[in-house]
Amino acid sequence: MIQSISTAGAIPALEMTLQFAGARQRVIAHNIANFDTPNFRPKDADPRDFQRVLGEAIEGRRARNGGVSGALDWQESSQIKRGPSGSLRLNPEADSGNILFHDRNNRDLERTMQDLVENAGVYRVASDLLRNRFQIIQAAIAERV
Repeated sequence: MIQSISTAGAIPALEMTLQFAGARQRVIAHNIANFDTPNFRPKDADPRDFQRVLGEAIEGRRARNGGVSGALDWQESSQIKRGPSGSLRLNPEADSGNILFHDRNNRDLERTMQDLVENAGVYRVASDLLRNRFQIIQAAIAERV
């Protein structure tokens, strides 16, 4: 019963989104910490790749059982891998779109800060929605309206 409650509705998608946003935040923080490191190439995981993987997993769940409940069976991509425990792990790739500076670093402060803020927003929204789902479950268990 607990398994069916914890995999009902949007909970698995929200958990996967939190895992992605948390892992991406670590990658972005690593990029910021190495901004002045010569020959450093910032890496990132493309949010569109994650959205595609998540969308395919949701569609697969809908095809299996109508999408009401069940774990998300997602497929790995070049940037999104399964960790040893089945959790989401990132394999970020170097971005080659920026101009190299004299120290052979291709940093872009404005873009990095924009990525940081957007990713923090995704994490915040997903965590708020997940907290709301768990509060609804908690209220139902406590038999409150």
